[in-house]
Amino acid sequence: MKPQIFSTPEAGWSSRLIRRFGSFRAIGRGLLVCVTIALATTFIADHYGGPTLLYALLFGMSLHFLSEEGRCREGIEFAARTVLRLGVALLGARMTLEQVGDLGLGPVLTVVAAVGLVIVCGAALARVLGLPRDLGLLTGGAVAICGASAALALSAVMPRHETSERNTILTVVGVTTLSTMAMVTYPLIAGVLELTNAQAGIFLGGTIHDVAQVVGAGYMISEQTGDISTLVKLVRVAMLVPAVMVFMWLFRASRQEEGAATKVPMLPGFLVGFVVLVLVNSLGLIPETVNEGMSTLSRWCLVTAIAALGIKTSFQKLAVVGWKPVILMALETVILLAIVLGVVLFAGLGTQ
Repeated sequence: MKPQIFSTPEAGWSSRLIRRFGSFRAIGRGLLVCVTIALATTFIADHYGGPTLLYALLFGMSLHFLSEEGRCREGIEFAARTVLRLGVALLGARMTLEQVGDLGLGPVLTVVAAVGLVIVCGAALARVLGLPRDLGLLTGGAVAICGASAALALSAVMPRHETSERNTILTVVGVTTLSTMAMVTYPLIAGVLELTNAQAGIFLGGTIHDVAQVVGAGYMISEQTGDISTLVKLVRVAMLVPAVMVFMWLFRASRQEEGAATKVPMLPGFLVGFVVLVLVNSLGLIPETVNEGMSTLSRWCLVTAIAALGIKTSFQKLAVVGWKPVILMALETVILLAIVLGVVLFAGLGTQ
């Protein structure tokens, strides 16, 4: 007969603690790899230039074998999902409702209309090119809202299938590359068209995909252009909330069929966190130093998550996709450019 000591509450508590510690260790290995990639790529980008997210993605893809090795797999999955959602939620600390009000009604309506039209056009163009509707919606949302961050957030609420992660990686690579090209070429367009500082700010903030590239392009022209472009970009970031909710509604049936409805609530936690942070920041309850820290943590979370997604994806999987998704994202970028630039030129935004 077994001694009674092994069934005491203390013994049960210790065994649970050991299992929990083992789980932390399993997550820690893969998570440490992703954090190391984030540190290395951030150092390279800060000292030698270039897009941090793209570097993290490529570095991660070079370590694809780790996703097939059991000791790191759990931590990589944790970084690709939980860390990603934390980073998206913390994006809310970047903006306030007062900033949106100061911008004026015209630019806000332009951003809302452009985001909706580009996402719809993405789905339509995907069908014309013979691509899945999911890919068209994902690339359209990434191009229209905030680049790689939007791609990661939207993919988190879309159905999971054998090509979902590949589509996410492809979208991140595409929008990051296009955003980097836009950072260089769009200020030249603004100069050729002789846009005012305010017009250039609305144009750059409304068209360039990633926040970092918007800031770089805006302050490349002037301080006023940089301030306005950053603010317009943050309005686009705010569109992530309704976009995620619409995507959840669109794919609700698909997620129920695959048995994922119980895993993802109708209003995901990271989306609630985003809205709460915007509201709290609007009330001035977040000290500036804490706000800066949250923005920095958000950036690190997103870089770590994209490194994990890179590890989970191989070059061979991307090679079979072909040229059609590239054309899709390029067309979506041109549509966004035409909408925003047309409104700026013909509606007189930024001339008052």
